[in-house]
Amino acid sequence: MKAIILAGGKGTRLMPYTAVMPKPLMPIGEMPILELLLRQLRQHGVTDVILAVNHLHHLIRSFFTDGSNLGLNITYKVEDKPLGTSGPIAANLDQLPDHFIVTNGDLLTTLNFSAMVREHLDRGAAATIATHRRTLQADFGALTVGPDLTVSEYREKPSMHFEASMGLYVLSKKAVAPLIPADTFFDMPDLVRALLASSQKVVSYVEDCDWIDIGRPDDYARAQEQFTARPEHFLPAA
Repeated sequence: MKAIILAGGKGTRLMPYTAVMPKPLMPIGEMPILELLLRQLRQHGVTDVILAVNHLHHLIRSFFTDGSNLGLNITYKVEDKPLGTSGPIAANLDQLPDHFIVTNGDLLTTLNFSAMVREHLDRGAAATIATHRRTLQADFGALTVGPDLTVSEYREKPSMHFEASMGLYVLSKKAVAPLIPADTFFDMPDLVRALLASSQKVVSYVEDCDWIDIGRPDDYARAQEQFTARPEHFLPAA
């Protein structure tokens, strides 16, 4: 199995830390978040990884080199300009197998990558999206107001439940290759909408797992706390 890891973002929400360190190198416990992700992928049978990099990419390349110390073969695709979260796929199509993993490089999770790949293949999907149930709690009372300003409903601090994308995907090369423009900014939502518009099969993969996107300072602090308390939960001994 092969994976593309998106590691080129500037991490603006974690400024000023990411002014001098790319977000994928932000430490979780005693290792960078990207190293933890790479080790997890290796435990699930991934042997080849393409790192799509941009911001401070020389630091990422210096740290991971060719990946041999992790039992991986790592190659790098340096973006001359931002290509979004699915744009890098087009630049690497000739190196990709029939089915491959795409993941953000800044998340902490216990998701079973092997099980997700198996479900993708079993269901014959064009794209499988790892999703996590989230709840948004409003801080205010919500009113339903008609055109004449008549109030018809009052809900005190309502909750909204939805399935959030975890930033983890398994994709079929045959399905996505015709849809991603070359050398053009193209985000993963753009790709998913294009797949749906062409009547391709897109499925959700749901698993009872931990997941934290470390993009914000409070989430990064929570990830640190959870990993430090139970490192073996996220990276079991091989």
